[in-house]
Amino acid sequence: MLNLKQLRYFCEVVDSGNARTAAGKLFVAATAISMQISQFEELLGGPLFDRSSRPMTLTPLGEFVYAKAKELLSAARRLELEAQGIAAGNLGWLGIGFTRSTIFSILPEAVRAMQAAYPNVRIDLLEILTEEQPAALRSGVIHLAIARTLGAFIREPDLHYTELFDDPLVAALPLQHPLIARDSLNAADLEALPYISYPKVANAHFSRQVLNILELAGAKVQVGHEAKEIHTALALVAAGLGTTVVGRSVAANNRTDIRFVPIADLEVHSKVLAVRKSGLVHPLADALLAKLREQVPHERPAG
Repeated sequence: MLNLKQLRYFCEVVDSGNARTAAGKLFVAATAISMQISQFEELLGGPLFDRSSRPMTLTPLGEFVYAKAKELLSAARRLELEAQGIAAGNLGWLGIGFTRSTIFSILPEAVRAMQAAYPNVRIDLLEILTEEQPAALRSGVIHLAIARTLGAFIREPDLHYTELFDDPLVAALPLQHPLIARDSLNAADLEALPYISYPKVANAHFSRQVLNILELAGAKVQVGHEAKEIHTALALVAAGLGTTVVGRSVAANNRTDIRFVPIADLEVHSKVLAVRKSGLVHPLADALLAKLREQVPHERPAG
């Protein structure tokens, strides 16, 4: 099995030019370095050095492994330093999971405010589907999730939900289409354009839910394109290839080559929520939640 000692010895030989100099820098015997590199080569299934040349040069395998090994050693060192900082109370860590559409509204400003208020806190942002956020919260990969729901949803007993704001669905239309002159639309008006469905990823419910909501409102749209994510869907709209539906908050800081128009006859709204494990005491998650709420006044309050 690969270990960090083998990576460190290998990289030091490459950086020093030979095993003897590397041994001096590492304060070990040259034979120990030779043994570790031989075991490393046996594990990988090929030589890392061309030993027929003087000085030794890297083989193609060695060149590939060297670049990757340097990255791994650097990441391991960062992990060590950050973990020591957290253990000593000098650093903090906050994992945030978010569904992609929230990157257009309250999340960026809240994160900027957190970084300004807590400069020694490591903030990890992970894009996670709403459907997959509960598992990430339970495993501790993230401490707070920013989720989007459509209509009624099941509140899981071991999670705590904070509704941030209602986010009515709006139609995204290409600028050249006549419908952009309207102040609002009915769902059936969207039948005039191919529908662009998103996200086209496993486990995502949003695309199916929106199509069901449109159908309940009397619209029988035809899916003309499927996009992997919201940015692609909006780019296809801007190219004049159809229409799609997004939350109103997405329109606030988005493309200028698209018109976003309210859909008047949809009874189902989306909500943006903050989710965390019930009973979890995490001051940094509390602080982020407060900063998320500070961004909400520009939206219509939930409920």
